This record gives sequence, C-alpha cells and structure tokens, in this order.
Amino acid sequence: AMKINQDTVLRGKKVALVPYTAAHVPRYHEWMQSEELQRLTASEPLSLEQEYEMQRSWQDDADKCTFIVLDAGCWPGQAEENSMVGDVNLFLTNTEDPTLGEIEIMIAEPSYRGRGFGKEAALLMIAYGVRNLGITKFEAKIGQENEASICMFKKLHFKEVAVNSVFQEVTLRLDVSDQERQWLLEQTNHVEEKSYAELQQPAGVLDT
Repeated sequence: AMKINQDTVLRGKKVALVPYTAAHVPRYHEWMQSEELQRLTASEPLSLEQEYEMQRSWQDDADKCTFIVLDAGCWPGQAEENSMVGDVNLFLTNTEDPTLGEIEIMIAEPSYRGRGFGKEAALLMIAYGVRNLGITKFEAKIGQENEASICMFKKLHFKEVAVNSVFQEVTLRLDVSDQERQWLLEQTNHVEEKSYAELQQPAGVLDT
C-alpha cells in the first residue's frame, strides 16, 4: 500500500514534518536508548537492526501515519539528521470507526521541550488528519505523570475523557466540530505543504 504521506512535507513556523525514512533511524535509535523516553512512550529498547525493521514496517503500514519533526529554523540547510527533534504519529486502528485517529507526539530532544514545538507539530498533524485522512475524532493516551503533554493537548482543545488507573494513563479526546475545524484552519493557515523529493535536492541547487 502506498503511504499517503510518503512525499509530504508540512512546514510551519517552528517545525517541519517529513516522512520517517531509513535515514532517520540512527538518530531515532539513539533517542530511544533514553530510559526517560522509554518510560514516557511505554516502549522497549530495540537493537539498531530491529529499529530499521520497525521503520520499514511503519512505512508500509496503511493504518499508521508517521512524521519526523524537524527544527524548521535549521532545515533545509543543515542535514536532516541534525535537525531532528522528535516524531508524531497518527494511528488509524479502529476498524469500527475509520474517522477516529489516535495521536502520539514525542519531542525527544530535551532542549526543545516547553518551547511550542510539540504543540505546532501536533496541530499540523491534526489538521493534516482532518484535511487528508477524513479524521473527525482524535484521542491521545498519555501517562498520568506526563503533565506537560496533558497540558499541551488541553491547549489544543482536547478534553479528558477517561483515566486508566491500571496503566496509569489519561485519555484525552478532540471532536472536530465545524467550530473546531475553523479554529484548526486558522491555527495552521501559515503551513506550507511541499514535496519531500523536491526538497531533498542537493543544497547547491536550492541556492540559485
């Protein structure tokens, strides 16, 4: 299955979202050695080889839309791997309801947290989901101790709908009414959508 976002770049003020490719794996793998990130993302550390396999399976998985979050101030100018700050995912896993997406965001670089990068990346992903994937309901499942993330989603109009004390996680939800859709469009009207292949031309070509 061809992934809808495999040639999509979404460029905002602070962040640029690009498709997750094999070139991003080494840096991603480095991030995931952090015990803090393993805890926040509830994931097990993988070997580099397993991480490459995971990236390949994600790339082919039609139920999953993944972007790597880059610092738009650095890229394209610096190498992508040096501009990476995190990732954002949208899972379309509810077979009963194709209009429901579960969103996950990770700002892996500590120096980028608390500066609005996660918020803009999430906004871009939500607007993309509404516009390109027909999603009208978003859920985010977040560890109870991750107050920064819970707070960020509430700023994006998500409301707390459930608490799972066993998994110690909170489920937040956004129903995209006409009013919310209007708000999303206003919040993202500065965003440019570009072709990833075209932006990857050698740097010299872009200078002319």
